[in-house]
Amino acid sequence: MSERTATPRRTSGGEPAKRSLTGRLQDTLSSAAEEHRANAGPSSGRSSRARRTSGRQPRRARLRLTRIDPWSVMKTAFLLSVAFGVVTFVAIFMVWSVLGAAGVWDSINSAVGSIVEGDSGNSSFDVTNYVGMSRVLGFTLLVSVVDVILLTAIATLTAFLYNLAAALLGGIEVTLAEDEK
Repeated sequence: MSERTATPRRTSGGEPAKRSLTGRLQDTLSSAAEEHRANAGPSSGRSSRARRTSGRQPRRARLRLTRIDPWSVMKTAFLLSVAFGVVTFVAIFMVWSVLGAAGVWDSINSAVGSIVEGDSGNSSFDVTNYVGMSRVLGFTLLVSVVDVILLTAIATLTAFLYNLAAALLGGIEVTLAEDEK
């Protein structure tokens, strides 16, 4: 049982013993130091390297992921989806700029004009009225905003659902091992 949940110590008179902040800090630090020494083992870092190279397997720890904080998932998903939206917007802008600079829109206009109007060349068709830069970037911005909202909501909902499933089933078990070098 941790010290936070333990019942307070009582003196011989039956009242809880009052401890100073420094005393509690020293106790906490000493228990942390003892735990560190117990985890480190009896040998120092230099001899542990020699021990591992002498054929001993690396240490392994089996851990279980039982809870994911939905607030941190929401913040992370929001930032990643905003970054994805910005990247999408910039990529669409670059593609449409390159297509315009390469003369693709003029080629499409002349091809459609020659098909519709024949050889007279008096076509009023302009493909940029339908897929122009401003329309495409506006649509991309709208899709990016919806994407940010949906991805954030879905990731947060997934964290809540994982916590429910982990409460029932125990969570995901992960095995960690230290490097062999």
